[in-house]
Amino acid sequence: MPYSEEFGDFYYSKADGRAECRHVFLAGNGLPERFAGARHFVIGELGFGTGLNFIETWAAWEAAAAEGARLEFHSFELRLLERGDMDRALAAWPDLGPRAAQLVAAWPDRLGGDVHIEFANKNRPVSLHIHAGFALEQLARAGFSADAWYLDGFSPARNPDMWSAGLMRAVAERTCPGGTFATYSAAGWVRRNLQAAGFAVEKRPGHAGKRDMSAGILASALPVPGQVLPSG
Repeated sequence: MPYSEEFGDFYYSKADGRAECRHVFLAGNGLPERFAGARHFVIGELGFGTGLNFIETWAAWEAAAAEGARLEFHSFELRLLERGDMDRALAAWPDLGPRAAQLVAAWPDRLGGDVHIEFANKNRPVSLHIHAGFALEQLARAGFSADAWYLDGFSPARNPDMWSAGLMRAVAERTCPGGTFATYSAAGWVRRNLQAAGFAVEKRPGHAGKRDMSAGILASALPVPGQVLPSG
């Protein structure tokens, strides 16, 4: 289990990191169903970690997207893992196989800035953009609008800056009309920060015995009465 001594927290659920990704981030954003009709889909993520969320999303994209459709994945990470640490973390799941191997092989030998990698598998191209540094600063410079967000920083209690009101506003500003978010956190102050930023927020059942998680949609593009938020 990869662990951050800086933030005193694990990189993903001790129960099952892959199942957490599928339940919280994919299903929480209505994915992969939304991939099926998209020609170009943009995902934003706070906290790249080991790259597990990216690999699971990449697999779901290839299975659901139409040929020629493009996935753009933007992730914000303060402390990028070294190649060897990433390789050891992903080796816990041998069936991740080719995608994990491609990510590790393309990972820079020296980490000193942003990372940009292009994958062209199965005629459904995927581009990975990792914005290295403090998320609030990097978001101010970013030039994309996300269809969906994965809010996956370390625990709000241990890394409050990754869930601040200012950062949630910056996330909203980089969200397209109808864009969604999902996170494992149901902390009241996190939900209030998201609401203040313009998201409609709802609680949903959490992963692996965790009572609640949060998901929502940008309030400027709320569904009409009677509609429900995207769910998996």
